[in-house]
Amino acid sequence: MRSKEIAVATGGRERVHDITPECASFARECGGDGLLHVFVPHATAGVALIELGSGSDDDLLSALGGLLPADDRWRHAHGSRGHGRSHVMPALIPPYASVPVLHGRLALGTWQSIAIVDLNVDNPDRQVRLSFLSD
Repeated sequence: MRSKEIAVATGGRERVHDITPECASFARECGGDGLLHVFVPHATAGVALIELGSGSDDDLLSALGGLLPADDRWRHAHGSRGHGRSHVMPALIPPYASVPVLHGRLALGTWQSIAIVDLNVDNPDRQVRLSFLSD
């Protein structure tokens, strides 16, 4: 197994952040066939395979806003208003994803991208662990 950690700055706003280029570069470096595992070691972020750039990222944030409103209902209540929802989100969008790699290339679908989903406006800096598993 080969691993690499990358830093991702999501900023001080809710965000769906594309990390596909970094994942593709790591897969190329590793070469061959295998499995890329993407893991974000944070209690308030997730990893999604989603079409980006066509409005789907904004749709996802809107859907999460409807499911997990940024209000005062959350028992986990430190930080910004509605912060507790950020701790619930990884149960819906898990903090990991696995993608096949063939000949050093991500085997994603035509419109799929790998993205970090972050509702936590209190923590703009994230680390992402990329692990390549092969024979």
